[in-house]
Amino acid sequence: MKKILSLLICYLLTPVTYANDQWLVFPGGEGPGKGKQIVLVSGDHEYRSEEAFPQLGKILSKHLGFQCTVLFPIDPTTGEINPESVTNIPGLESLEHADLVILGLRFRNLEDEQMKRIVDYAESGKPLMALRTSTHPFNIPNDRKYHRYTWNNSDESFKGGFGKQILGETWVSHYGKHGKESTRGLVADANHPITTGIKDGDIWGPTDVYEVRLPLSGDGHAVILGQILDGMTPDASPITDARKDKTMPVAWTRSYQGGRVFVTTMGSADDLPSEGVRRMLANAALWCVGLEDKITANQNVSIVGDFQPTPFGFKKFIPGKRPADYDLK
Repeated sequence: MKKILSLLICYLLTPVTYANDQWLVFPGGEGPGKGKQIVLVSGDHEYRSEEAFPQLGKILSKHLGFQCTVLFPIDPTTGEINPESVTNIPGLESLEHADLVILGLRFRNLEDEQMKRIVDYAESGKPLMALRTSTHPFNIPNDRKYHRYTWNNSDESFKGGFGKQILGETWVSHYGKHGKESTRGLVADANHPITTGIKDGDIWGPTDVYEVRLPLSGDGHAVILGQILDGMTPDASPITDARKDKTMPVAWTRSYQGGRVFVTTMGSADDLPSEGVRRMLANAALWCVGLEDKITANQNVSIVGDFQPTPFGFKKFIPGKRPADYDLK
């Protein structure tokens, strides 16, 4: 009887995904992140975080040992993943037990109850990572409770909203030419744990460099700079116009409420085929949770399973997908 009871308890505590689930859980295992939980929150219109985050979760789970929960923008009428549905991301209660949250958001207008989960986590001072359009994650009307976190909040007490105040920058502009000029990463701080095992040119992505103005005061610290390439391949030549003399950070660190924060304007699904991008994100996850002493230059960050990312672009998400479609096969 005791054996049966023990098996039942193990079964109930084991993360399992089903076809109709609204999120995914990849169980942790052996690795430096063993025993810690990461929640990855996807929901953007253009850069396919609904594809990138399941793959990133698999990498962090399989190779680093983190338990990873991946949340999606779900159309409440169909139960399908729909990045155009900006009001609903089920499963945000999982943030209460997270050791790290990774955001892949753009212009969400979540219901107050869901928004409260994200705000409470950020304001608690726990570690936070944010990718690509997460510098402008929320677009909340003036009459809503959490309007102050909107990307273009003009109130001086919280100007620039969640992005500027918590992450260090909100949306400014495309610095590289969108869809025409790709990004090569240059190491800005070779002594930072996040750049371990990364050299100039290891990081590349088809997404363009954003204009970023880190705070003049405070602790915004660039770790990777973005060199603009005149083309959409890793071997394209750097641009030669005046922009080459003012290189923008594409990855930086700071702290908020005492918690470690890492932000990168890279991280599109079609940036992930770059091993350098994956290594940067894996290193950042370890650094955020205080495990920088576990970062190694040869940490396995290989793609898990089959990964054929959809190129970035509006209205290019694959319709009819459910979270289980991105589960481990």
